[in-house]
Amino acid sequence: MTELCPCGSGDSYQQCCGSYHQGNATPTTAEQLMRSRYSAFARKLPVYLLETLHPSKRAPDELAKLEQSVAQGRWLGLKIISCRDGLADQDTGYVAFKASHEDASQQTVLEENSRFIKENNRWYYVDGVLAPHKPPGRNDACWCGSGKKYKKCHG
Repeated sequence: MTELCPCGSGDSYQQCCGSYHQGNATPTTAEQLMRSRYSAFARKLPVYLLETLHPSKRAPDELAKLEQSVAQGRWLGLKIISCRDGLADQDTGYVAFKASHEDASQQTVLEENSRFIKENNRWYYVDGVLAPHKPPGRNDACWCGSGKKYKKCHG
């Protein structure tokens, strides 16, 4: 039986994020990197997460932090909300997503608009903006940067 990729693409793990995790390919878009990083969390691969984190964001103890982070709970699913830029011929991109997580005490949803940059033909995760605790008004611009009204995007 073929194992589906945790990123939700519908492809097998080997045909999708597995090739990135094993170093046989590199993501060509920001969305592919986002999906592969989610899968790395789900499969508990802290070294891949470190390698795809922009070098300017790596603290001396970053690998230890990532090892601790991936050891906690399990990831239940990823939903890509929107992508802005981040194509193969671009150098910056944003991916808004929701990721469900479960630990010993509760289920949570991480909602973030992640920023990626491409340097030397390789995409890196830079940082992200978490969804606000109090949602914007229905007609306000969405927090994710999609350019849509909140009610048409995340509302």
